[in-house]
Amino acid sequence: MAVRAVRAETSRRGNGAGPATGVLRIGAVAKRTGLTVRTIRYYEELGLLESVKRMENGVRVYTSDDERRLRFIQRLKVLGLSLQEMLELEELYRKERTNRAVLPKLVEMLDGHLAQIDERIAALRSLRDQTAKERERIDTRIAEESR
Repeated sequence: MAVRAVRAETSRRGNGAGPATGVLRIGAVAKRTGLTVRTIRYYEELGLLESVKRMENGVRVYTSDDERRLRFIQRLKVLGLSLQEMLELEELYRKERTNRAVLPKLVEMLDGHLAQIDERIAALRSLRDQTAKERERIDTRIAEESR
């Protein structure tokens, strides 16, 4: 299991894992992913990280799988997916237990985002054209008043 690999890695690197736990604590995962502890806890509360375990003393512990999941969430955010859309994908994965059901849905979502981006680009081009025309009009007016 991945826990053994994490145990070996964490004891070599000294990155926040306890010697007996073999897994990462939330602070170490935060540093490795560039997320805040608060954000990681929020993702867990939402259900985007359901596999997080707790030690007997209640301390959250994370594996390399959890770290990969957080990096995937970060990529989805960069691509414009909302947390609600990510939860929808997560629920689909929990139901089907395969990416075969999730990936087509993700493609559908990304296609929707691409269409929105194209609309925004068109609107920005139009705004740019209007702004350039207005600037030209003002330049012409300034030139006429300077004569």
